[in-house]
Formats: sequence, C-alpha cells, structure tokens
Amino acid sequence: MTETLHQYATVDGHRIFYREAGPRDAPTVVLLHGFPTGSRMFRRLIPELADRFHVIAPDHVGFGHSDIPSVDEFPYTFDALTDVTERFLAQLGITGYALYVQDYGAPLGWRLALRDPTAITAVITQNGNAYEDGFVADFWEPVWAYANDPGPETEQGVRGALSLEAVRWQYLHGVDRPELVDPDTWTSDYRDISRPGNDLAQLSLFRDYATNPPLYPRLHEYFRENRVPLLAIWGAEDLIFGPDGARAFARDLPDAEIHLVSGGGHFLLESHLETAAGHIRDFLTRSLSPAQA
Repeated sequence: MTETLHQYATVDGHRIFYREAGPRDAPTVVLLHGFPTGSRMFRRLIPELADRFHVIAPDHVGFGHSDIPSVDEFPYTFDALTDVTERFLAQLGITGYALYVQDYGAPLGWRLALRDPTAITAVITQNGNAYEDGFVADFWEPVWAYANDPGPETEQGVRGALSLEAVRWQYLHGVDRPELVDPDTWTSDYRDISRPGNDLAQLSLFRDYATNPPLYPRLHEYFRENRVPLLAIWGAEDLIFGPDGARAFARDLPDAEIHLVSGGGHFLLESHLETAAGHIRDFLTRSLSPAQA
C-alpha cells in the first residue's frame, strides 16, 4: 500500500500542513483544494495517483491544519495565498509540476501559471472556474454584491455560506448517491471555518473573489500560447460552477479533454472517485512527456 505522509513546512512564518505521497523522483502533481475544506478532500485520490506520481497537497493558510493567522496578521487575498503556495513549492524544490485545481484552488493555480508558465506541465480542473460562463447566478450574486459594496447588509448574504447547512449543501447538492458522501466531510469543514477569527478570514476571501475574473483574459492568452494539456473533469450537477464552465476551456484549448460526470456535484471525488481517478490517471499518463512520466 502507498503511504501518505502528513507533514508541515514553515513558510513566511506560517506553519503549512501538507500531504505527500509517491516517489520523489516521479513527476509531481500539486493538488490545490477549494472552500471550505483542505487537502483532506484529496485523501482518497492521493493513493490512486501515488503509485506513479509524486503527489503534494497543501492546506492553504486559514484552512485545514495550516496556521490561521488573524486578518491583522495576514492579508487574506488570493494573491497572498498564491505567494505562500509559490514559496512553499520553492522550499520543497518543486520547479515543474502538473496542477490539479478545484474551487478556490483554481484562482491560486491560475496565478501560479501566469507567474511561471514554464513550471506547469499539465492542468486538471475539477469544478475550478476560469471563464465567466461557469458562474451560477443564484450562488454568485450575493458574493458579487458583497465584493462591490461591503457592509452589514451585503455581508449577511455571504455569511450564510459559513453555516453548517450551507457547507453540507456544498457536498450533497446534485449528487445522485448522497449516501456515498461521508458526513465527516461537512462536519469537519464546518468545525474548521468556525474557529475563532476564521469567519473574518473567509469574509475577506469572499470580497477578494472579484479580483479573479479580471485575470481571465490573461489566463486565456496563456492557454492559447502555451497549449498546456488540460483535463476538465466536472460534476455536471454543480450549482456553484456549472458545466458551461467546463465546456468553455475548449474555446482557448481546442484539445482540452472535457468530461461532465452525470450525478456528480461540487465535490466530485466524494461520490464519483473511481470515475474521476480513472480519467485523471489516464490523462496524466498520456499528457506528460517520457522525461516527466
């Protein structure tokens, strides 16, 4: 059986938790998690990849087992989270890697790619948006309202996302077999985001999400110029990032591989791990060069 190591690194004074598995001389795959979870979302995928790949999955600052500095000690923006991730990878000596992004992991991954395009060997996006097409209006309208005009009234519209019921909804909506989803997922996530002061960190990231769509034109140019191999593996019933977000990648990457998994939701790995892992392993094996794979 493949061992998964549970480790810490100190980056800019912050303790960063990460999971690592697989041979260190194999091609590296970096897994970047979304809201409101941590690298825990990859706990079952990592063993599916680690026989062939070197897998690294960090918890972002403010999430999971990584440090949760106060908003006075750390600027909770996607730029700042990317800064830490970039330095974390440099500290581990990782200079080239395939990138797996989901939800919040996407704006971090896109920033990493724009900062150092040559470092990215392949991209897997699992319900990780890069186009306006993917935003489901009912979910995002309160976020845009809060970002455009932060205040008590608009804050109420996003604070609901920090409730236990909202976190549970993220895991279960659209899922055809909800009995496959472990309740520990949403209860653990809710516990983590409910730690003292973490609500302010999450509100800061809600406000900052509006900085992500303006990056999309540069990102699309990166796709067209670099022709990075890309797999979009998507829970087709996601009501946060809809399936049009997956289809849109083909506009700038005609060779993009797009799979919409029927009956899958936002956290596809919880209910359709075998399907997703099969596509991911096949894609990485075919997409990486012999020197990388």
